[in-house]
Amino acid sequence: MYTQSTLIALYTIVRKEISRFTRIWVQTILPPAISMTLYFVIFGSLIGPRIGMMNGFSYIDYIAPGIIMMSIINNSYANVVSSFFGAKFQHHIEEMLVAPIPNSIILIGFITGGIVRGFMVGAVVTLVALFFTELNIHNLGITIAVVFMTSVVFSLAGLINAIFAKKFDDISIIPTFVLTPLIYLGGVFYSIDMLPEFWQTVSSFNPILYMVNAFRYGMLGESDINITTAFLILTLFTCVLFTVSLHLLNKGVGIKH
Repeated sequence: MYTQSTLIALYTIVRKEISRFTRIWVQTILPPAISMTLYFVIFGSLIGPRIGMMNGFSYIDYIAPGIIMMSIINNSYANVVSSFFGAKFQHHIEEMLVAPIPNSIILIGFITGGIVRGFMVGAVVTLVALFFTELNIHNLGITIAVVFMTSVVFSLAGLINAIFAKKFDDISIIPTFVLTPLIYLGGVFYSIDMLPEFWQTVSSFNPILYMVNAFRYGMLGESDINITTAFLILTLFTCVLFTVSLHLLNKGVGIKH
């Protein structure tokens, strides 16, 4: 059980993490809204009518959940990787680690910042989407659960990236060469039923495919993937990444020299 002092420490870390990105909302919240607007204009309004219907929905309706999820993934990841690496670079993470605070509290504090930013950006992009399409949420519980679990997964992934990063360039390698390809190949802009059987099998190893389709099911009631399987994948990644992150913090990997 956590004591009152540890809960105060958690509140302090969370408040610091949230204030860090809300102070510079023009750089953290506004750009995703502008970028996603361009996606809606180009792919939805201009290209969409040429494509027509997809799985019973207009193209812009079909890709809207994927675009929202793309912004959530990118921002929950970016928030934690930049924040934790900044703490390493400025050498104040050592003060947190030597303080009488469980490492699990430090970990939860950082990922909570990523979760909050993911939800905030997701809400803003959803508002933008309403200018281009009518979104009728099929299942609110599934929608919120998928956003929460996805934000947790990529906040943890961002923290692991920050732990191993030795310079600022290192925190951009994974988003550029791993995260972006996985997102674009994760069914954001198409149904995997359109792919040949071989590439459908290959796509099944992409975890983002399950997140996008679970979120699409929550929004539209349509998914290429079994929802139970999607939640099992999300739960597995959450447990594994949390365990790995906590182990790395306990060992002081990338922090203790």
